[in-house]
Amino acid sequence: MTNEVLKNRPIRSFVIRGGRMTTGQQNSWDALWPKFGLDLSSSHIDFTEVFGNSNPLVLEIGFGMGRSLCEMAHQAPNDNFVGIEVHRPGVGALLMKADELELTNLKVFCADANELLKHSIADKALRRLQLFFPDPWHKTKHNKRRLVQPDFVQSIRPKLQMGGVFHMATDWEPYAKQMLSVMENADGFKNLSGENNYSERPDYRPLTKFEERGQRLGHGVWDLLFERIS
Repeated sequence: MTNEVLKNRPIRSFVIRGGRMTTGQQNSWDALWPKFGLDLSSSHIDFTEVFGNSNPLVLEIGFGMGRSLCEMAHQAPNDNFVGIEVHRPGVGALLMKADELELTNLKVFCADANELLKHSIADKALRRLQLFFPDPWHKTKHNKRRLVQPDFVQSIRPKLQMGGVFHMATDWEPYAKQMLSVMENADGFKNLSGENNYSERPDYRPLTKFEERGQRLGHGVWDLLFERIS
């Protein structure tokens, strides 16, 4: 690969982790992907057709093992949810949980979120975009891999409806500070908690077991909610 190609190749904000699916995850993938799974498209996906209704659309990037996303979809049956994750065991786990809850308002991609947003999501399609506990890339030399950067923020801006919300959450304070700085300086967004403030965790975002443990240990979690205003 030439140096020029390497220089122009997009920086990835994720690493596909090792680890095989459990038997249950693989069986769920085989049986349930046709029901819940979606593939990337070179043209915009009509989610009204996918879900059979025009309910508000929520997209979550990097849902991990999917328990929180499934819980949100279960608690908000009048919203449509789409999750995207590159880690196949996590997708398999989500499929198991979605089937257990008999969800009809959830679909999933196993793909790169940047490719999904670029090719498959129409402008003004999203009521809310969620990014919960992304990889903090805590080493200074790796900070450039963090997803929340000015270019990324402007790439998602047209995908949100006017009044749509970009909701971020992290347990890594240096990343929270970077997120806040990037968003406060981003054109077209307004902090729903006032300038330079973090938000309280909204009721719709479930408190994870990881957070509960962190709270007992005195660890912080920072939520940021920014509304598209132009």
